[in-house]
Amino acid sequence: MNKNGLSSRDRERKVGNWVFFISSFFFLSFFIAPMVLDSGEIPELNNGRANAFDFATTDGLWSNGNTNSNETFAWTELDPYTGFIYAFGDLNCHNKPERSIKINDNQMPVCTRDVGIFFGLAVGGFWFSRKGYNRWTVKDTCLSLIPDKWLLGTYQSNRRTVVWLLCGIILCLPLIVDGFTQLLTSYESNNITRLITGIGFGVGLGVLISAAYSARSKFFKSADQVSLPGGMKFRLVEEE
Repeated sequence: MNKNGLSSRDRERKVGNWVFFISSFFFLSFFIAPMVLDSGEIPELNNGRANAFDFATTDGLWSNGNTNSNETFAWTELDPYTGFIYAFGDLNCHNKPERSIKINDNQMPVCTRDVGIFFGLAVGGFWFSRKGYNRWTVKDTCLSLIPDKWLLGTYQSNRRTVVWLLCGIILCLPLIVDGFTQLLTSYESNNITRLITGIGFGVGLGVLISAAYSARSKFFKSADQVSLPGGMKFRLVEEE
């Protein structure tokens, strides 16, 4: 019997592994794609925007990033693998060259912060696949990564929400502060800071995604079956 009261954690392992493998594929591809292309084939990707295609073509539709640029680039002209990775980066990242790393004299498909986020996603998925347990709710499933003996006081005083939010803040707030400070002031971060804050955010996101797809009440006969730290049990609040 596992610490959550169930005999199997196959779903948690499977979900965590999916998050790990998908995130690892993209993380590694961000390095492989510029390496397998000819040196200098990818220019500095200026004028890019997040959540939009700017480098699909050299002119016309979806070519905003090539406007007024001395060197044009279109990921539709690459091979299927590198084209897909650069298309992913084009859609999801601003592609600012000063916030990105060059490999083989080619700009990476995403900025440094996104590299950190996907590394963190892989770490979060791997961590959950080994230590995560379905505990009925997403919140309690996330907290299952923390040793039960550390959570005795938390569950006895029913401060689960506070601890859960605090863990999220610790992982995500550095990225939020760094990103919005850049956006709203003249402050300019550096790639090391972007990488570190991205990793923390990615770990939190990886755990949250894994927990969201693993927390399922249907595997328990009732809420009473869920085993919580210190022998605590879920109880419905009765009306007086």
